[in-house]
Amino acid sequence: MTVTTVLIFAGALFLNAGTPGPSIAALVAQVLNRGARPVLPFVAAMWIGEAAWLGLAVAGLSVLASELHLLFVAIKWAGIAYLVHLAVAMWRTPADDAGLAPPVGGAARLFATGLALTLGNPKIMVFYLALLPSLVDLPTLGVIDWAELTAVQIAVMAACDLAWMAAAARARGWLASPRALRLTRRIGAVAMGGAAVTIAARS
Repeated sequence: MTVTTVLIFAGALFLNAGTPGPSIAALVAQVLNRGARPVLPFVAAMWIGEAAWLGLAVAGLSVLASELHLLFVAIKWAGIAYLVHLAVAMWRTPADDAGLAPPVGGAARLFATGLALTLGNPKIMVFYLALLPSLVDLPTLGVIDWAELTAVQIAVMAACDLAWMAAAARARGWLASPRALRLTRRIGAVAMGGAAVTIAARS
């Protein structure tokens, strides 16, 4: 692959990943209610899920995704159910609670949720299947080329997601009063619920 190919891929991915959507809404809501560090398993799972979809696209396995449609649907709805659970927990957390984070969901559960949300969205692979053929010759793409694309993908997604996390963490730090904490939780709950509804509405 040429440097130009990599740069075009990175630019297209930056525009796609940096645009606010249900995944970003869920990520920001988690940070507002937990802080940035506890949410790292969630965002790391999102990156791994994206890398998995890229790998499937590179391998030309869109047919596999079609044949395993029921599996992806099950994964999708499991992720949606947990987002709804988190939204309800955030909404119900008392305003005088000492901490922002509701007492639900450890690191493993957050990781599983982030992975389910990403793997349950085959439209991510559609993006790669639409983009890659115009940039590279997929049948001749080697392992090193695939590794380079994956490294660029994770780097771009990390830059976008960490920027959103930093902004949410700073906003969270400004909200210290019980009233502000309650408002933050309610905003996070609405964002989380909205993300669940948006993902559920996608075919």
